[in-house]
Amino acid sequence: MGMTITEKILAAHAGLEKAEPGDLIQAKIDIALGNDISFPLAIQELEKIGAKKIFDPHKIVIVPDHFVPNKDINSAENCKRMREYAKRYQILHYYEVGDMGIEHALLPDHGIVLPGDLVIGGDSHSCTYGGLGAFSTGVGSTDLAAAMLSGELWFKVPESMKFVYRGKLKKWVDGKDLILYTIGKIGVDGALYRAMEFAGDAIEQLPISGRFTMANMAIEAGAKNGIFQPDRMTEEYVRGRASRPYRIYRSDMDAHYVEVKEYDVSQIEPQVAFPHLPSNTKPISQVGEIPIDQVVIGSCTNGRLEDLRIAARVLRGNRTAPYIRLIVIPATQEIYRQAIKEGLIEVFLDAKAVISTPTCGPCLGGYMGVLAKGERAIATTNRNFVGRMGHPESEVYLSNPAVAAASAVKGRIASPDEVAEN
Repeated sequence: MGMTITEKILAAHAGLEKAEPGDLIQAKIDIALGNDISFPLAIQELEKIGAKKIFDPHKIVIVPDHFVPNKDINSAENCKRMREYAKRYQILHYYEVGDMGIEHALLPDHGIVLPGDLVIGGDSHSCTYGGLGAFSTGVGSTDLAAAMLSGELWFKVPESMKFVYRGKLKKWVDGKDLILYTIGKIGVDGALYRAMEFAGDAIEQLPISGRFTMANMAIEAGAKNGIFQPDRMTEEYVRGRASRPYRIYRSDMDAHYVEVKEYDVSQIEPQVAFPHLPSNTKPISQVGEIPIDQVVIGSCTNGRLEDLRIAARVLRGNRTAPYIRLIVIPATQEIYRQAIKEGLIEVFLDAKAVISTPTCGPCLGGYMGVLAKGERAIATTNRNFVGRMGHPESEVYLSNPAVAAASAVKGRIASPDEVAEN
């Protein structure tokens, strides 16, 4: 029997000819990522054991992106600690505020993560890089410290589920809607410690930005990783970004999947996830009248240039409704710069939006958009748990950028067809 793409990548990095679900393996790491929440804790663990080295300063990435520019004294101290550590060990991929971005948009755009890589990150949404055909998953700070020290980490090979999407996407439907729809069908534990492999003719037409979005939210179904088999679109994205060799893996025709799910995307509308779970989804036609207080467009899920273009398409010529806060956060400085060149930022400003420097900020209730008691937000972020964006008695609804933008104009959750001219 053949292997899935996930099994092939894990086997190769463990020096094995074959890996099967349930195997415990020790695998070499291509990239170990930390941010301003996880990395200081990893440093603390290394200091506890007196570690004086790291396995490779070219394979460790440090991105302060959650509470930067520094929110308060604690965040300033954490970032200072990271900065000093990066200097001491001459870590190549350290990103200061002026050239940083939200980590899961930054690494692929800079060619740091490539197809076939094995990547671990001190952040649950490190599964994003499966959009390029890499095995990537989130780990705790202790595991991050172990990988920084040894360059290896143990894994239990996950079972694989295959999700096949067929047909033509409706207007305003993108990767965010496909993954919300899927999570709505299988639940937040429907892929627990499994690999979610995405395939089908609809996926072949999905841009890389949409693939990143879907892989990013695999964790919201409990998955170990989300992954796409690389294709022509993948290679076009990687070409010009990669500064080192990479290897493309694809699943064998006779690979085993514990489950196969098939969906007709022509039947899928834009989706909205209601509080307080990403699985609590409804199509936009069934949402009803839900007034909002705040809209957030950005995050590691939907802060890419394609997302900003879609939001601007809806917002052009419109203004945010009275008493509604619209926050737009480009995911990286490069995306911000290109959005300026394309006139997108001017569209957002004309719509009375607040434009932020790249930051995770409001997604985790950090800052730049914390909700008060009783307030309600719609966001292009990935989680809507109780208290996720602020007060435990606030509410967060999840959507794609088009729905979020339309909602800002209407002051309630709305379809983009109600606002956009085309």
